[in-house]
Amino acid sequence: MSLDKLKPANPQEVNVYNPYYQGRKRNALPYAISLYREGNLEGERTIEGGDSIPFVATWSVSSLPADLTRLRIQFDGNADLSYELILANFEFIDYLIEVLFGIKKSKITDFSQAFYRKLLRYEE
Repeated sequence: MSLDKLKPANPQEVNVYNPYYQGRKRNALPYAISLYREGNLEGERTIEGGDSIPFVATWSVSSLPADLTRLRIQFDGNADLSYELILANFEFIDYLIEVLFGIKKSKITDFSQAFYRKLLRYEE
């Protein structure tokens, strides 16, 4: 994923989501909404001391922050390594903001540790 190919969402869309974010996350919000509108993301899960594992994430797209997003992520092209998660759009977009920060910092497309804890239900 190249950040320079991502166009910011229109201000009307961004304004609906603004109350959910503070500080530098608000600056990234127009790009995170555009990424969300794509409905998919390819990346790689970095494994400390090991090879990275490629993944494909796909999700449903809707327009309101409180709507639910159904996310499916599959690792290494293996159906046995597929996971599903349902969460509010504003929460998922927050994870996408973290993805964008990670791309900018390390040039690697990956979700945050917090996302994987939620995906694997470690925080319940």
